[in-house]
Amino acid sequence: MSEPGALRTRLELLAREVAKFGAVGAFGLLVNIAVFNLLRHTTDLQVVRASVLATFVAILFNYVGFRYWTYRDRDKTGRTRELALFLLFSAAGAVIETGVLYLATYGFGWNSPVQSNVFKIVGIGIATLFRFWSYRTWVFKSLPAKEAVLSAERFLEQRRPAEERVTPDPVRN
Repeated sequence: MSEPGALRTRLELLAREVAKFGAVGAFGLLVNIAVFNLLRHTTDLQVVRASVLATFVAILFNYVGFRYWTYRDRDKTGRTRELALFLLFSAAGAVIETGVLYLATYGFGWNSPVQSNVFKIVGIGIATLFRFWSYRTWVFKSLPAKEAVLSAERFLEQRRPAEERVTPDPVRN
């Protein structure tokens, strides 16, 4: 496989991963917003507490989606380590997400239902970038064999003897 071909393959794999991550994340967003608004309108919980609980429910939902769909082909050994890292990075994302809402609510006094939802979504967006990077880098690690196979294919493609390469013969054409 040539370098441009290898790059194209890697970009296609990344695009599929981003699409799957986004699909799970979109459903997680719906769960998060639905639980957040349900708690806001049916309980006396403060905005940030309702957000933290809603985020926790969405984190559980997302773990199932990421493990069994988005990253189902990734290393499945060390589930305890995987879950611990997932919860750690999810908690960091929750701090980012809730921090934006907290700043808007208590720093600027933007506490209407529309404002709360807008800043909750802004916080989720920022936290999502962090989560995508951390989950794919640390939590759902690629199996070493995949990278080794891609590397070996590139190496072998570059080392093929000249007679095996297909080039047009001007004399025969």
